[in-house]
Amino acid sequence: MPQQAIHLVAAGLAGEPETSVPVEVLDELAAVLARVFEVNCRVWPETVEIAFAHDAVRNQYMATSILAHLTAWGGSQPPPDRAAGIRLLAVTALDLFVPVLTFVFGEAQLDGCCGVVSVHRLREEHYGLPPNPAVLAARLAKEAVHELGHTFGLRHCDDWSCVMASTHSVERLDLKGLDFCSRCAAVVRSAP
Repeated sequence: MPQQAIHLVAAGLAGEPETSVPVEVLDELAAVLARVFEVNCRVWPETVEIAFAHDAVRNQYMATSILAHLTAWGGSQPPPDRAAGIRLLAVTALDLFVPVLTFVFGEAQLDGCCGVVSVHRLREEHYGLPPNPAVLAARLAKEAVHELGHTFGLRHCDDWSCVMASTHSVERLDLKGLDFCSRCAAVVRSAP
C-alpha cells in the first residue's frame, strides 16, 4: 500500500493576498487533517493562481474548473497522484460555485486526488457577525475532512452527525461532527 499524504496549498489571485488563506490557517488545518486521517500532511509554500475560474456574471469561482487545474498542476511539488497516495487540497478565500448551485463550501473529485474548499462563506463576517477564529477553524476543518472524504470514494452519508453528511448552510455544518461514522471510517481506512 502506498504511503498516504495530504498536501495543502493556498489558492487565490496573483498580487491579491487577501484572496488566499494565511499560512497559519493552513498549518492549523494540516495538524487537524494529520490527526483525522492519520497521514502526513504538509503545506506547500506557493499559491495556486485561480483567476481563470472566475465567472464574471456570478462574480464567483467555478470549483470544478479549479479541480481540473489542480489535477494537472504540480507547482514545485510532485503532482497529486491517488495511486501514489497523494491528495491535494486547495484552500481559498474566494467564493466558489458549481453551475447547479448558488454556492458551495467546497468540491472534490469522487475517488480522485484533488479537492478545493473556501473560507468565504465559513467566516462569521459573511453573515454580518464579528470575526470568530475558533468558529472559522472548526468549520474549515469539517469542510476539508468532508471534501477529502470524497477523494476516498465516500458519497454523502445519511448519518447527520457524520462529517460526510451533506451540508448547504453553516448552521447545518456547525451541527455535524468532525469525525466519520463507523461505516465511512472503514472506507477511509481501507482506501489506497
